[in-house]
Amino acid sequence: MNSTVLSIIPRQFRRRGVWVTFTILLRALLNFVGLAALLPILYLILDTDSIHSNEYLSVLYAKGGFESDTAFVAAIAGIVVAFIVLKSIINLLLYRTERDYIYALYRYLSRNLYIDYFNRGLSYIKRSNSAVLSRNVNVVCYTFVAGVLRPMATIFSEAMLFVMLFGSIAIYSPTAALLTLAVFMPAVALYFVLIRQRANRYGDIENEAQRRKYRDVVETYRGYADIELSNAFNQMVTSFDRNIDTIVTVGAKNATIATLPQIFTEIGLACGMALLVVLSCAFQSNDIKILFGIFAVAALRLLPSIRAIMGAWTSLRYNRYTIDIIREADINQPKSCAEECHDKLPFADCIEIDNLSFRFDDSDNDTLHNLSFTIRRGEKVGINGRSGVGKTTLFNLLLGFYAPTSGTIKIDGVELTAENRRQWQNSIGYVSQSVFLTDNTLLANIALGIDEKSVDMARIEHAIEVAELGEFVKALPKGIHSRIGECGALLSGGQRQRIGIARAIYKGADVLFFDEATSSLDNATEQSINSSIEALSKSDSQLTIVVIAHRESSLAYCDKVITL
Repeated sequence: MNSTVLSIIPRQFRRRGVWVTFTILLRALLNFVGLAALLPILYLILDTDSIHSNEYLSVLYAKGGFESDTAFVAAIAGIVVAFIVLKSIINLLLYRTERDYIYALYRYLSRNLYIDYFNRGLSYIKRSNSAVLSRNVNVVCYTFVAGVLRPMATIFSEAMLFVMLFGSIAIYSPTAALLTLAVFMPAVALYFVLIRQRANRYGDIENEAQRRKYRDVVETYRGYADIELSNAFNQMVTSFDRNIDTIVTVGAKNATIATLPQIFTEIGLACGMALLVVLSCAFQSNDIKILFGIFAVAALRLLPSIRAIMGAWTSLRYNRYTIDIIREADINQPKSCAEECHDKLPFADCIEIDNLSFRFDDSDNDTLHNLSFTIRRGEKVGINGRSGVGKTTLFNLLLGFYAPTSGTIKIDGVELTAENRRQWQNSIGYVSQSVFLTDNTLLANIALGIDEKSVDMARIEHAIEVAELGEFVKALPKGIHSRIGECGALLSGGQRQRIGIARAIYKGADVLFFDEATSSLDNATEQSINSSIEALSKSDSQLTIVVIAHRESSLAYCDKVITL
């Protein structure tokens, strides 16, 4: 698993990880030294005569000029406390390095996964579930760093401390070391055998249930009207309940597993101490009493390390599903947004579609086959045909979202490619059947993607006027600064379409594409929008308009109609 995790971590984070590894080792060493500092106090408690009999303590006593044993013990205790405080402060500072590394990596992974999904294009996004993609970006990346990387760091740190502690105990008292192994190793081995496969399975089950629940919630609110009118909410709640029951059940089992390290290790500790108490009573040996003290101190410090290792290992197994999700995105290299480009692809003559064919990856047949026609600048071109014939696919090709399987699209003789797609998209406007609107102000939706400080208000007013939104804006409580709700929930269908038109006008598009823009509107609103489009064309003879519509009446103002 370590090599798999390492393959996910970007190269620049691997280099930084070397320093983090050093801080983990240093923290383990400090914790070890902190424990060792307690041994003089333990030694003085168990054997007060050692102040004068022990060669090291007697030298300290003499050189310190102490006049009483009490003063010496108080001084030793004060030094130990001061050291522990200093050690804890240094530990905290070192931990900040690890913490900052973890959260910087989370930011990197989440941002790059977000960009990677977008850069895969419309075809990938349509095949995927937006709720699942959203959860991967927002939740899975955090779970990976918090539930996989952090536990791995914990295991490494505590394992180093355990090795140092155990090695010291083995050197000082092999008997205490063997007793520690005899007490804790069977409990740890039994724990790993019992929960290893369960942790993997529970993590996978919870992930799938979370994805389904996330999808249910998003689809419920997105499709409120249809769900309410179809009386389908109970069914959605049933699905939600089923998924959340799975999550709760698995979560409860995992919570139980999380308590097992404490139970297993405490039972082992109790058995070891009980054995030493029995031996101490049976043999009345001072050596056994000292062994008891050494074992007690060592065990009490080893106990949290063993418990932390076991708990971190369980978390790592439970959340290992995140590794495959992030690895699939291949975000080892930084993902970047397309470079800012405001240049337009020159369009003065015509758009040529020549022998255009397109086939989806999962299809055996062409959706479009050897299609050829020409759109001249200033023309109003209608496209119609039965459902499923490929009208929207043609639009997605003309918009640059899809690449042709064969054939070409040329703008003034220049072939539309991935390299000049951004320039072409800067030249066009798009109004769909369901205009995309953000939960923001009217101004932000018309000047989509532009910082409010950079908006040209004169162009905004012109776009509002041309799209015939003036009266609507005047009626809003805050004018163009009024919020319009999620997906334009506070607007009518016609108002949404007019905002789409205003957006294209503000952009200064040379070509306007209308994809079934009026199909969901009532007849009166549809006629009004069509009249606005026709008036828009008459006001600018160089503006090219391409319209998809089912009804031929909606294409009456077009110069020509292409039937697919």
